[in-house]
Amino acid sequence: MSVAPSSPPSRRDARLNRELLMGHARAAFAEHGVTASLERIARDAGLAIGTLYRHFPHRIDLLVAVYGETLREFLDGAESTLDSADPWDGFVGFLDALCSARANDRGFSDFVSRRFPDDERTEALHNRLCQLAERALFRGQEAGVVRPDITTADLVMLLWASSGIVEATAEVAPQVWRRHLHVVLDGFRATERHGLPEPPLDDERLYQAMARPNR
Repeated sequence: MSVAPSSPPSRRDARLNRELLMGHARAAFAEHGVTASLERIARDAGLAIGTLYRHFPHRIDLLVAVYGETLREFLDGAESTLDSADPWDGFVGFLDALCSARANDRGFSDFVSRRFPDDERTEALHNRLCQLAERALFRGQEAGVVRPDITTADLVMLLWASSGIVEATAEVAPQVWRRHLHVVLDGFRATERHGLPEPPLDDERLYQAMARPNR
């Protein structure tokens, strides 16, 4: 019986180093966000920074490796259930699920909330996320259960606000963000609404805000 040859040591070591770096990166991003120190990640993995850059030439490459599949899986799940739900339940459920996925991982929250204009991989993921959010929103508006003056920019602002609550209360009440999310979502209902004092951001200004490097 023939035995398949094992991988050459150099290739096997490279694969193990990549997995090691991704594991430490995931932990660092979860705690510190997408700006976590790459030098610290490499050091914690017991590797040189040059090894990290050989596997991930740019920070965005490491972010995509760590979070790209997670976001794709979320989008696949959301897309498969969104249209089957009651319009209001689908709208609320989509936002609750998205906030839940971001709540315990600061890096994933940053990855979802920010734009990386020079990277086609993340732009495709974010465009798909925006399309699903718009589908949930427009479906609710067409059914008359979501107020007609809500825009996708309002949904992004909601995500940013939820992230702030998560960060402020994580150690004392890690689930309290859900209370405030649903308080705000009640304000999105079509009935008994009041006029809003400020207009929403248009698409260009929203994109500029999401692409700011300090977010």
